Amino acid sequence: MDPAEERREMKRQKEHYMMLQCAADAQYGIPTRCLCGSRIINEVRGKEEYDSLPGKRFFTCKNYEDDGLHFRHPWVFGVQEEIESLTKRVKESEEVTLLVAKLNKQIETLAEQVHDLNVKVRVLQKVTGIKSQVRKSR
Repeated sequence: MDPAEERREMKRQKEHYMMLQCAADAQYGIPTRCLCGSRIINEVRGKEEYDSLPGKRFFTCKNYEDDGLHFRHPWVFGVQEEIESLTKRVKESEEVTLLVAKLNKQIETLAEQVHDLNVKVRVLQKVTGIKSQVRKSR
C-alpha cells in the first residue's frame, strides 16, 4: 500500500472511531433522534428460542444496523437515566427557590435600612439647615 493510501485509510479509521465515541457518549436518557438523523421507535423484542427476557423493550433507530453508529438503547436504562436527570433538576430548582426566598428577605432588610438612612439624612438636613440660617443671620 502506498503512503498516501495508508494515510487516507488511517483518517477514515480515526473518523469512524470518533463517531463510535460520539454514539457511545450520546446514549443517555431517552433518545429523540439517532446520530444518523432517523427517528427513534419503541421496539419490543419478541419471544425467541433462547431469550431469557421476552418482551424486553428498546429505544431503537428506525434504520438500525449493528455497526455501533445507531441507537438501540434498553428502555429501562433510558427511563432510569431520564428519571435521575429529572430528579437532579428538581433538586436544583428547590435550591434556587430557597435562595430566592433568602434574597427576598435580604432585599426587605436592605429596603428598611435605606428607609432608615433616608430618615436620618432628612433629620441631618434639617439640623444643618437651621445651623446655616443661624450663621447667615450673624
